[in-house]
Amino acid sequence: MALGTGQRHRDLAALPKAHLHLHFTGSMRPQTLQDLADKHGVRLPAALREHRDVRLSPDERGWFRFQRLYDAARAVVRDADDMRRIVLEAAQDDATEGSGWLELQIDPTSYAPFVGGITPALEIVRDAAREATAVTGTRVAVVVAASRVRHPLDARTLARLAARHAGDGPADVVGFGLSNDERRGWTADFAPAFAIARRAGLAGVPHSGELLGADHVAVTLDTLAPDRLGHGVRSVEDPAVLRRVVDAGIALEVCPSSNVALGVYPDAASVPLARLLDAGARVALGADDPLLFGHRLVDQYRAAREVHGLDDAALAGLARASVEASRAPDDVRASLLRGIEAWLAGTNPS
Repeated sequence: MALGTGQRHRDLAALPKAHLHLHFTGSMRPQTLQDLADKHGVRLPAALREHRDVRLSPDERGWFRFQRLYDAARAVVRDADDMRRIVLEAAQDDATEGSGWLELQIDPTSYAPFVGGITPALEIVRDAAREATAVTGTRVAVVVAASRVRHPLDARTLARLAARHAGDGPADVVGFGLSNDERRGWTADFAPAFAIARRAGLAGVPHSGELLGADHVAVTLDTLAPDRLGHGVRSVEDPAVLRRVVDAGIALEVCPSSNVALGVYPDAASVPLARLLDAGARVALGADDPLLFGHRLVDQYRAAREVHGLDDAALAGLARASVEASRAPDDVRASLLRGIEAWLAGTNPS
């Protein structure tokens, strides 16, 4: 069972964990957003200036508003220094929350015009990830993500770029994703890009099963052969699809705060976390876009404890699943798993 009745008092920020679902732009601190807007003379929408958490309707209009705000935030990132700052601060914030491994997702196309192309954009992020790892102790890797609203040939270009840097030392590119509104485009059209990434040994981590239901999860399984699913929560809507996910060992990067903010569920209690766990799903909690949704990684664990009633053993299980589903190297994985057991035993994690 996912739920427990034991004592729930251990410090969640001290629980070692991996963070597998965090977007580059969405990881920005509100103050950084304002600083970069001032630096480049960009006027922000009121919701971003006032740091209001986003709450949207689950329809096309709600997504349009989210995308407009996200694009406005992305528009303040105009040079390599901006990009390096975002990576460093993402690692610093994760380090304070016990995340020893961060897979930061980025579409380099968005920043290419300012730094000379998609290859320099990716190199800047990888260099920044190396520096952030050295400064914070949190290992930072990169997931290259294509967008569903661009042509599938663009996705193939990005997959080839990601493949060239797979297993390329510190700050590896470890995965290939597919983001944006899953109601747009045809998922099968992106299969060739995922095949390129798979041949290079990259994890396939497309978004699926948040804005669309279990039927789209099935399409994603059939056409993209994912290793993990970004979100995937709505796989619970069809027991047969959920069983496919569980039997295949496909991890779900569940981001409860974003599910509520985007109107997928009316409140945190409605997110089917316990149902997923009871079905045997591997769940890795993620923060998605804390800049817009207002909640970081520890907040997701706190909601699991306070809203869904998970005890510390179950919370440690979530952290363990995040590490096991990651692409962390063996030494990092082993260290984090030891730390989780130490946290659960009540001793100080090493």
